[in-house]
Amino acid sequence: MTYYENLRVIREDRGFTQKQIAAVLETTQQYYSDYENGKREIPIRVYITLSKFYNVSIDFLAGQSLFPVPSSGSNARAGVG
Repeated sequence: MTYYENLRVIREDRGFTQKQIAAVLETTQQYYSDYENGKREIPIRVYITLSKFYNVSIDFLAGQSLFPVPSSGSNARAGVG
């Protein structure tokens, strides 16, 4: 699975829409969709935000790990807009 496919899989597994995740990232649904479709490079700040939001490692989101190990950051979950 590619790094951008991981974004779709985890989003769907957690029951979120692209629009909800775009709100967390303070961007548009279309811009976020481009991340999931591999049309746009994913900046590190987006990986950090999503890692904290989903409580998984950046390695998992980036396709470098098969297991969604909890991130070492805060356990607080970001709000959905």
